Amino acid sequence: MEAALSVAGNSYAPYSRFRVASAVRDDRGRIFVGVNVENASYGLTTCAERVAIFNAVTHGARRIREVLVLAMDSAEPIPPCGACLQVIAEFADGDPVIYMVSAKTWKHRIARLSQLLTSPFGLRSEE
Repeated sequence: MEAALSVAGNSYAPYSRFRVASAVRDDRGRIFVGVNVENASYGLTTCAERVAIFNAVTHGARRIREVLVLAMDSAEPIPPCGACLQVIAEFADGDPVIYMVSAKTWKHRIARLSQLLTSPFGLRSEE
């Protein structure tokens, strides 16, 4: 939570005014952060969760165990979008815990990736 809060002010959300920060923990206990970054071409907007995961991958992480989604401007906690869930699945270490928190009310929700994304797709190893 502290890591996400420390970068929340860097969110770039001039269009939606909906700021989000995220922190992910990898299998080595390292924490990586990200914020949402909007673009006038809205399809090019990137969610905070993906920024945090891409930051982790940039630093050599490949297995994510926990994800925090911190909604700065919502009274309710918000889940990751479908694209973020699929990226979490790509780098999941088992069935990661996803913490969703509202910074306005401190309401929270906790779920496993498997509860939010029931049919992820990806490479299947032959065993």
